[in-house]
Amino acid sequence: MTTMSAAEPTRRDFLFVATATVGAVGAVTTLAPLIGQMNPDASTIAAGAPIQVDLSPIAEGQVIKVFWRGKPIFISHLSQAVLKEQLAVPLGDLKDQEPEDQKRVDPMHQQWLVVIGICTHLGCIPLPNQGIYHGWFCPCHGSQYDQLGRIRQGPAPANLYLPPYAFLTDSKIQIG
Repeated sequence: MTTMSAAEPTRRDFLFVATATVGAVGAVTTLAPLIGQMNPDASTIAAGAPIQVDLSPIAEGQVIKVFWRGKPIFISHLSQAVLKEQLAVPLGDLKDQEPEDQKRVDPMHQQWLVVIGICTHLGCIPLPNQGIYHGWFCPCHGSQYDQLGRIRQGPAPANLYLPPYAFLTDSKIQIG
């Protein structure tokens, strides 16, 4: 007759541990896709999620293009001389005379212009730093925008639209 000590594992203990391990692996394998499917897919995120843009690498006079909701967004770093010159243009000289034209730039961050890069005529994408006014030029139909995205010549009826954006810090914005 043999006696077993309670400290020695038995075959039954092994079966309990093995069953629990297989059950845990099965639960994780089942739950992982269920939890993963609750996250929004990439098209949903692209359709409306806000994006954050770091402005620190953008040099003065440079324009970058990012995409938000499938639309090109132009972010322009304006020099003080350009800003002063553009804000001095009388409203009467503009084709689309927005009464709040001064609000095209954030008062606390006037060196940054953020516009939706779609021509208001037929939806083309204008080229930055080109045209008579050194702003945006739409090569498709000849619309000329100034450096604040205001229509100056051509068939476009309105200024480049402004997306909803906010400054998170002095060098980072959130669009959307």
